[in-house]
Amino acid sequence: MTIIATLIVLGVLIFVHELGHFMAARSVGIRVDRFSIGLGPRVWGFRRGDTEYVLSAIPLGGYVKMGGMDDQVMERIEGGAVAEEEDGAAGEGKVQPGRGSADASRTEAVPSAAGRRRDSDFDSKPVWARAWVISAGVIMNMIFAFFAYTAVAAGWGSAQADTTRLGQVVVSFLPEGTEELEGVPEGAHFTRIGDRAVEHWGEVREAILDAPAGPLTFQWDNPRGEITVPMPADAEERRRVVMGLRYWVEPELIFVEPGAPAHRAGVRAGDVVVAVAGERVHLWSQVQDLIRASPGREMEVVVARNGEELSFSVTPSSVDGITPDGEPQTIGQIGVQAQNPPITYTRVAPLEAVQVGWSETVFVTGFILNFLGDLVTGQVSTRNLGSIVTIGEASGQAAAEGLPVFLSFMALFSINLAILNLLPIPILDGGHLVFLGIEAIRGRPVSAEQRMRWSQVGFFILLGIMALALGNDFLRLFGL
Repeated sequence: MTIIATLIVLGVLIFVHELGHFMAARSVGIRVDRFSIGLGPRVWGFRRGDTEYVLSAIPLGGYVKMGGMDDQVMERIEGGAVAEEEDGAAGEGKVQPGRGSADASRTEAVPSAAGRRRDSDFDSKPVWARAWVISAGVIMNMIFAFFAYTAVAAGWGSAQADTTRLGQVVVSFLPEGTEELEGVPEGAHFTRIGDRAVEHWGEVREAILDAPAGPLTFQWDNPRGEITVPMPADAEERRRVVMGLRYWVEPELIFVEPGAPAHRAGVRAGDVVVAVAGERVHLWSQVQDLIRASPGREMEVVVARNGEELSFSVTPSSVDGITPDGEPQTIGQIGVQAQNPPITYTRVAPLEAVQVGWSETVFVTGFILNFLGDLVTGQVSTRNLGSIVTIGEASGQAAAEGLPVFLSFMALFSINLAILNLLPIPILDGGHLVFLGIEAIRGRPVSAEQRMRWSQVGFFILLGIMALALGNDFLRLFGL
């Protein structure tokens, strides 16, 4: 399942990205010699018109080879020569030996076989047209994410935890004046917030966010009670109220990461955590808090398994995290995940589904940008970078959760792919947009030699990032 899910995620999103380049190139009259899903040697393909459509051996990328483009750096990855006439001369639309294929965003151009640039060549087009072609892959990834989120909302509805049971109140999240919410007992089932009855956690969230500023009454059963607190007018403070209320999650483990501290100690999926560091627990949030507070310190974890309690000594890994106020903090992790409450989908109107799709796209984009910013400033460790191994694990888990979760994961990864492609690294779309910006400012392009050198630098930067991410996954799998 994991391998199939990973191939679907990579295949679809690479296709979407390269389709953007392809369609944009055709829209401005640029000849497309080759459209490839995958890198390396050609596995299968066919020709239609001037374009050869290809599946290549390595499913970690793709490229669109346009008229007049050449890239010796990418040639080594994408397989070099692909077609040759019997007499050694290249036919129309074919690639000569040594004329490697290149992604649409790669702009190293050489004269055509006739020794002159043709009107259908990439570099014969104005800067705006080339910028449009280079940007189109990223644009298509963002459009895909928006439509995927919208499709989930329209087809299944808005996903919410199917519970109103309160697990924990995190006072440190609550804005000033709302601290009395700490008085709501653990296990209470919210029944009404303000003038709205609530039946799942999504309605709890909406009732808080949509309530007018001023006194807001929370009512609950088990045991019956109510409390009134002043709701702030500021939207960000409202969100902090929502973040401060955690729904009930049992400490039953659904996943134990292979090689992680818990797995090495003997903890397994299906175990129910009953004590951590000498404290009895009955909520997943309690387990999280105790583990997060003990990075690098050995602790006892007691679990219930097959009617008996087993004790394990576990030393949480030290990772970079943040406090409720956004400050960097070292926290502990042992590599376990709890079983969340069942998910319920609430139907939404078509227009509301579009709004949900847009808001999810904007939210995820902001989240990824913030993560990258924290990575650059050192607030988040590079140990949080993952390789194809992490992508595969996440793809498999999302597929196991069902189609709506899988589509949502594909949308998230599509946004991630779009943002990474916009990084100003030569060989990526963002790097070549920088080249075009320089050309637009000074009135002449960066020389082919300079572009080649910078592309080689970018190539090795990418190799370094990939090696770092793969190393992180290797260390994680072995619990280092």
